[in-house]
Parts: sequence; C-alpha cells; structure tokens
Amino acid sequence: MSFKDEYHPKIKSDLKKLDKAVAREIYDVHIDNILHHPFVNENLHGDLEGASSYHFRKNKADYRIAYSIDKSRKVVYFLMMAKRENFYEILKRRLL
Repeated sequence: MSFKDEYHPKIKSDLKKLDKAVAREIYDVHIDNILHHPFVNENLHGDLEGASSYHFRKNKADYRIAYSIDKSRKVVYFLMMAKRENFYEILKRRLL
C-alpha cells in the first residue's frame, strides 16, 4: 500500500541547496522508500510532535527528510529535506 506525496512550498529551495547527486538520490530512492513504508521511521517529539524523520548518509554527510502522515487521505506531506546540521531548529521555525 503506497501513499501519495505532497510537498511544503520550501522543498524546492531545500533541494537547490543540496548537491545534485544527493537531490537525485532523494527522488530516486528515499521518497519511494518513505511512501511505501511511512510508519517505519523515527517519530519526533516536543515541538515537532506529529512529524517523522528519515535518515540517510551519502558522501560522509548525514541527511534528514522530515514529513507528516495523513492516514485518512493516504498522503505523506514532506516538510523539509536537508543536511543534519541545524536541521531540527530550522524545521521548528518552518512549522511555527
């Protein structure tokens, strides 16, 4: 059972900040993984409760993809895609 995808308006600017190979891998591999298995990843707490975080590593750098799930509509809403550094602080500001 696969979910549909929707994106926060700032996702395009997130991807432009990443290396092209990393952005391509996100689209080719990681988004598909999340859409097929959205409940497997880390659930965030505190101010970020209701969001999940998917982790991967490429070229010795850690990356995160934050998303929320709408079970009734079967939609994964992607909130942010970026390197690990300051990821959660930026995500908090984006969601406020």
